[in-house]
Amino acid sequence: MVLESKNTTIAYRCPVCGAGVMSMVGVFSLSANMFKLKCSCGGSHMDINVQNDGNIRLTVPCVFCPNPHVFTVSKSLFFGRDIFLLPCPIYGIDVGFIGKEADVSGELDRTEAELKEMLEENGISALDVFSGNKDEDDPLSDPQIYDIVMFVIKDLQEAGDIKCSCGNGPYSIDIFDDCIRVTCDECGDFEDVPTDSTIAANAFLNADYLELTNHKEENH
Repeated sequence: MVLESKNTTIAYRCPVCGAGVMSMVGVFSLSANMFKLKCSCGGSHMDINVQNDGNIRLTVPCVFCPNPHVFTVSKSLFFGRDIFLLPCPIYGIDVGFIGKEADVSGELDRTEAELKEMLEENGISALDVFSGNKDEDDPLSDPQIYDIVMFVIKDLQEAGDIKCSCGNGPYSIDIFDDCIRVTCDECGDFEDVPTDSTIAANAFLNADYLELTNHKEENH
């Protein structure tokens, strides 16, 4: 009996050195439920886990965000597409690539050019991003903090996952030097979302809901 081996190519861009990291993955490579694709610089890695339901969970480093992004795909998609792209939920640029080797390699080249153009338009050198010295305690730039927090607030609001005393809304947003305040226009409950560190912003990125716990307006 001859077994037909399924395989695909996976790739990501290292946020430390900027290199494209690519490898072939076969169905038997995942038999131990875990595959780790590491960059040769030693600064990053992508984790591929097979879950109990058979779906595949990918933890993909991001060139912009301080922590990796997590995606879940079916096995049929993982092994059955010519190309499948996993975008950063904040900036939209593709950070993970699955598919045929030639197509994945082509997407790595395309996104490298897209990334360089994006950086140059904002007056940023690639060396400033791929420095290998990212400190999660350093504050993000104001636009990046704003994008992260506003993205999550909008997502939570659309899902009905902002909770207050009246549960009605609508909700107003005020921007301060060190936080973004979400306030219920109906009952006045509010909550301050910190924006003064990478850790705080990334923690909020993973929030399932936002509870407005302050019941009395105070001077900020």
